[in-house]
Amino acid sequence: MSAKILDGKAIALELRESIAEKVKKQVALGKPAPGLAVVLVGEDPASQIYVRNKKIACEKAGFNDVSMVLPAETTEAELLAIIDDLNAREDVHGIIVQSPVPKHIDPEVVIERIDPKKDVDGFHPYNVGRLATRMPVLAPCTPHGVMTMLAKTGIELRGLNAVVVGASNIVGVPMALELLNVRATVTVCHSATKDLAQKVSEADVLVVGVGIPELVKGDWVKEGAIVIDVGMNRLEGGRLVGDVEYEVAKEKASWITPVPGGVGPMTIATLLQNTLQAAYDL
Repeated sequence: MSAKILDGKAIALELRESIAEKVKKQVALGKPAPGLAVVLVGEDPASQIYVRNKKIACEKAGFNDVSMVLPAETTEAELLAIIDDLNAREDVHGIIVQSPVPKHIDPEVVIERIDPKKDVDGFHPYNVGRLATRMPVLAPCTPHGVMTMLAKTGIELRGLNAVVVGASNIVGVPMALELLNVRATVTVCHSATKDLAQKVSEADVLVVGVGIPELVKGDWVKEGAIVIDVGMNRLEGGRLVGDVEYEVAKEKASWITPVPGGVGPMTIATLLQNTLQAAYDL
């Protein structure tokens, strides 16, 4: 039996429509529309596409888009001054500096300069620390979006074996924290993990985000597991694949995310959700 599909596009659309309705109600009460500032430094093509998609999502949700594109030659000091200005603006509730930034700019310095209350990416050490201590405020978007998707399965995660493959600060580490907070038993695998196949085979819930095409083989997947593939890799010829061998895995899993159309749409929807929370404490 093939797995049920966790349709990220459909779930994200439902979330975005709910956000738009909440914005309308708040604006009708006389409150300002949420303001989201997305700052892009340089001309990275993938980042340009992502920023454009965020702009469209903002408009549809009734947000005030405050995006700006800066030349690649922008100095770190100039960027920090812009962040300081955005931190001070009352019409800006969320701030993102799009990754990657040019090599002469330290991304950690940039992240820490953003006011934690406006850090809608959820990357500031304050927000990660709040998540780690089970007091989340603005959680990292991709892992929190995954939790929204997992909730749609209706499966109780408490006590299940969860395996996260990948230990990045953007996905792997906060994903593990999210799963710990719902009382799953969590194993985090990374480049130094021995016998990855064995670890994967024990997972009731498997989340993979490493950026390596089909690293996790489908026959490693436990029968009935929930498989969340965060990866998005373009092969020669243009075909998009995830980090999990989808065609084989879907015959063993109970639920699985497609690539594309799985986790990706949830990241932007959760970004809007975080901005809504930052604006109105909703």
